[in-house]
Amino acid sequence: MKKDDQEILKEVQKNSGMAISAIDTISEKVQNDELLHELSKERLLYSVIQNKATDRLQSERAEGYHGSAVQDMMLKGGIQMNTLTNCSASKIAELMIQGSNRGITSMWKSMNHHQNSGNTSMEIANELIAFEEKAKSRLKKFL
Repeated sequence: MKKDDQEILKEVQKNSGMAISAIDTISEKVQNDELLHELSKERLLYSVIQNKATDRLQSERAEGYHGSAVQDMMLKGGIQMNTLTNCSASKIAELMIQGSNRGITSMWKSMNHHQNSGNTSMEIANELIAFEEKAKSRLKKFL
């Protein structure tokens, strides 16, 4: 496996893992059943995409992404702080959209920096970006 492929897939793992962690943390605060259902669907699809990247890396015996406890704690702490005084459906949708925007930007940066990666890695990365764009659109109705 080329280094560029590995880096793209690690970025997919990182972004989808952060999204899953954010959804797990924020779901505890959701009072709106429709929003909770939407977040549950999103969590499942993030897991599917993350598993695609992990399977590809493992099939090539390449090292995957390993997040740190500090990063996870910062993510969860940020969510707790941002929902301390307002945990309305609108605020939660806003936070999720902001997170998706950061994830999309991060993926594009990685894809532009690792242009020598193969089609499969790029397809998985593009799948994540397309999913996040659709998720943002679905979340806008909660704003």
